Amino acid sequence: MDLSVVNHEDYFAKIGDDHKFPINKFGELANYLLKKKIVEKFHKPYPCSEETLKRAHSEKYINDVKNKTLDQNSIKKIGFPLVDSVVKRSLVATGGTVLASKLAIKNGVACNTAGGSHHANFNGGAGYCVFNDVAVAAQYLLDRGLAGKILIIDLDVHQGNGSADIFRTNNNVFTFSMHSKSNYPAKKSISDCDVELENDMEDKEYLRILRFYLNQLNEENFDFVFYIAGVDIHFNDRLGKLKISDEGVRERDEVVTENFFSQGIPLCGVLGGGYNKDFNKLVELHSFLHQSCAKLL
Repeated sequence: MDLSVVNHEDYFAKIGDDHKFPINKFGELANYLLKKKIVEKFHKPYPCSEETLKRAHSEKYINDVKNKTLDQNSIKKIGFPLVDSVVKRSLVATGGTVLASKLAIKNGVACNTAGGSHHANFNGGAGYCVFNDVAVAAQYLLDRGLAGKILIIDLDVHQGNGSADIFRTNNNVFTFSMHSKSNYPAKKSISDCDVELENDMEDKEYLRILRFYLNQLNEENFDFVFYIAGVDIHFNDRLGKLKISDEGVRERDEVVTENFFSQGIPLCGVLGGGYNKDFNKLVELHSFLHQSCAKLL
């Protein structure tokens, strides 16, 4: 069986070539996966409906984004210009994670080539995140009875503060965030489990800590997992602060995906952050998620 991967040409948005966010990575990752024969073809998502978005975001915020009536302060907090292509991208990428989650239930594992916008909370976006796609998809699965106890395992270098806020009082979603202690956001939220890492941590210690917590999470009887596989833990990342090697990132993805797949727990993998100084390396690092999932099948 081939790995189910969701992708859409509208994952690319026109934010300007000089923007700090490497928006080209989404299209280049799709090309890379095809070229390396990691996937043969993609599943194409629809833009996420307002009805589904409202599971994790306020109606006012959704409408302000869609109508481009967000105030300047809120736009600045997100970090993207609020133009048509950014609005379209945010809706399609969120729809992509919803679709990938359904494909994961059907096939055991599936991935998006975007997603992991974990800084967006109920009332607004932040840190290059407009809508919290994983939160939207998790709530979608719960509301439809497709999952009962969901784990969000977030290994982006930055804390998944938006996810923590959205699910603070929801006992059916467990938020786990393993992140750089001194990194963005300055004021952390409270996840169900936060693991704070010291600056300059290397592979051996990182993977030891990860395995320890995976063993604990395995006691919890989750029936669905969202994995946010941020590659900004890499030593050459502009926004990182950790010192994880190429092989460390690859091993991390293999350890996580194998851990849940071997227990028969459906897993939906999404990209998370990555701001590597070397663009081609960034694309390769992001592909490790899809490679590790494809290997399971």
